Amino acid sequence: MQHHEILTGVVLILTLGVGAQWLAWRLRLPSILLLLAFGILAGPISALFLPDGEPLLAPSDLIGDDLLLPLISLAVGLILYEGGLTLRFRDIAANDRVVWMLISLGALVTWIGVAVCGVFFMGLPPGIAILLGAILTVTGPTVIGPLLNFIRPVGPSAAILRWEGIAIDPIGALLAVLVFEVLLAGHGGEGIGGTLFMMLKSVVLTVVVGGGLGAAAAWLLVELLRRYLVPEQLQNPVSLLLVVVVFAVSDQIQKESGLLATTIMGIVLANQRQVDVHHILEFKENLRVLLLSALFIVLGSRIELDGFRDVGLGVLPFLFVLIVFIRPIGVWLATRGSKLDLKQRAMIAMVAPRGIVAAAVAAVFGLTLEAEGIVGANLLSPIVFSVIIVTVAFYGLTAGPFARKLGIADANPQGVLFVGAFPWVRDLALVLHKRGVKVRLVDANYQNIQSARMAGLDVWYGNALGEHAMDEINLTGIGRAFAATPNDEVNALVAQRFARILGKANVYQLMPHQQGTKRKGLSGDLHARAIGTDTPTFEELDGYFQRGGLVKVTPLSSEFTYEQFRMLYGKSAKVLFTIGEKGKLGIVTGQSAEPTAGQTIVAIVNPDELFM
Repeated sequence: MQHHEILTGVVLILTLGVGAQWLAWRLRLPSILLLLAFGILAGPISALFLPDGEPLLAPSDLIGDDLLLPLISLAVGLILYEGGLTLRFRDIAANDRVVWMLISLGALVTWIGVAVCGVFFMGLPPGIAILLGAILTVTGPTVIGPLLNFIRPVGPSAAILRWEGIAIDPIGALLAVLVFEVLLAGHGGEGIGGTLFMMLKSVVLTVVVGGGLGAAAAWLLVELLRRYLVPEQLQNPVSLLLVVVVFAVSDQIQKESGLLATTIMGIVLANQRQVDVHHILEFKENLRVLLLSALFIVLGSRIELDGFRDVGLGVLPFLFVLIVFIRPIGVWLATRGSKLDLKQRAMIAMVAPRGIVAAAVAAVFGLTLEAEGIVGANLLSPIVFSVIIVTVAFYGLTAGPFARKLGIADANPQGVLFVGAFPWVRDLALVLHKRGVKVRLVDANYQNIQSARMAGLDVWYGNALGEHAMDEINLTGIGRAFAATPNDEVNALVAQRFARILGKANVYQLMPHQQGTKRKGLSGDLHARAIGTDTPTFEELDGYFQRGGLVKVTPLSSEFTYEQFRMLYGKSAKVLFTIGEKGKLGIVTGQSAEPTAGQTIVAIVNPDELFM
């Protein structure tokens, strides 16, 4: 293949991947649905319509399977590392037993159930059916993460699903390797004793090598950062280098142990207290978006339509039983005796899509077993791809509405977190609270917090910049943050911190009062979006209240327009929020459109211009 053709293919993968992510955000759809659809359209579907019968995108032709499959495995390892960085033991302290049961008993139920259904519905040989069951025990962060980010389930189910999705990948890969080696050994005529010894050796080596190297790499990175041996601008590259090296070395020593190594490395880093790794996590989150986008485009484009004809209609009852019976039974057994209520258990049972790991393992093992002449090996990849397509589509389309029906979804939170509980902030929050908007106030001043609590507002007493603040502040129902303290630097730091969770577009602060001076003003990249018309400062709004100002709620209509509001309450009135006819909250900035009829204005008015 020519140089320009390879370059065009790479650009097409990135364009389709990022474009699908953006379109999914605009349409409020799970990104994995559009990513997979774009990949299939660019791959096998495009070949049906192009004159030469060649697909628009053929990753195997771009760089060849010998290089493509290792790159996919490495990308999955990086995604598991990023996922491990988000796994903190305190998040599942009350439900750690559930996670362990899901990745042990739940995985066993899936393994056995899939194997039985593979023989019964698909007519697979028992060995291939058992291998299929092992492969399909995995879910993985490549599909679980985007789905949870879209659904945003409330309660412990989100943390449990995230832990399960990341922890089950290396376990499922290990199970698949063990069955694969047994099949090869049986085909080669090795005895039962030798096969059992080989299986035990693989398990021990995977745990020791993968777990040991992952923990050692995490310790090395912590020591490098703690002793300031790596400059700040090189910390992310060094972290990335260590992940790639530990993955490659671990896989070289013991096949498929690299996934466990990167997962353990991430978990160890997430739960240590010696150095801050938030900046590394932020970098890996950005990298994950690109990797996920590319992986799903590649996955979809590699699907071969001819393989589905060989599978036959038996795949339909197979998929039905997998989704409707096997997953719920596994979750029910794994969560028995736990503190989870029925809604949380049902939510866990409704999220089990398969992704990249299952596809990569099935492709590699299927080709090898087919070359050895093992019957049924040619069906492995088509069946796994069928499961991936159907489970991604089914869970992607139904899990969100199901969670909302249960009342545990937080897909589009309207609530506002106020950092600072000064008198005028309390009045502002109370106005929103009375109109059905969820509000929460954070302040380190006990008097402010006590006054807010007495007013019936939800509060958290403590420093928003404290070490445990992000873990302890309940952000359920919260979609925006407003830093409203008199300290411009604190506002900027608070905004940066909450932008990691809520996104920069959803974090606001008051205009720094020294912004006009070149020497004293904050750099523009440090503060968040300035809230309010004419970008008020804390001193300005606080001064209004000290002189008798108040929060004014004004519905607009065709009879009473925004212009008339300005004439009545003065041009210095600061409009901070708008509430739409359906209760949708809008935050006003200098770039916001002028409020229109049907909206309700929430403003702080200047007492000096009242009734003038």
